[in-house]
Amino acid sequence: MPRKITHRYTDPLDLVWLDTARRLGITIQRSQSVFASWDGQGVLTLSTPENLDPDDSLAQLIFHEICHALVEGPEAMKQADWGLENQDASDLVREHACHRLQAALADPYDLRMFLAVTTDHRNYYDNLGALPLADCSDPAAVLARAGWLRSQEPPYSPAIQEALAATADLLEITRPFASQDSLWRL
Repeated sequence: MPRKITHRYTDPLDLVWLDTARRLGITIQRSQSVFASWDGQGVLTLSTPENLDPDDSLAQLIFHEICHALVEGPEAMKQADWGLENQDASDLVREHACHRLQAALADPYDLRMFLAVTTDHRNYYDNLGALPLADCSDPAAVLARAGWLRSQEPPYSPAIQEALAATADLLEITRPFASQDSLWRL
């Protein structure tokens, strides 16, 4: 008689970020029909693994969308896609603010590159300076600083900091076993 399967494997990094989303009141669903979509009612739908770039991860996508929520503020939690339009450049400064916040939150854990943004926005992110919240000439910095302040309050703190610390721990444990071209090698 075959053994009954009572447990399933889940990637440890996914576990960290899925639980972080849950702690923040975000339910994660996966679908091939979108890359990332917030419904304004607590459900964040993210693409399935086969539709992601080789350097994308579920953790990175969840972290990025949490940063959008932080930049846009509590009122955006009730709006589809945080109230943003991604069909044109009208909300580009808000996207850049999300990138600045993402870098600022990841930096203390040395995770900026590991949890880097994806798609065609990567160039902006990669060119952020050492102090992504400090550039007063970029209007995105002002929005990012507001998001930073929100990140320091409940429910975001300590959930985000704990997830980033756990991610850094997993990276440290995994790095010696990773191939040279693996993201885990960063």
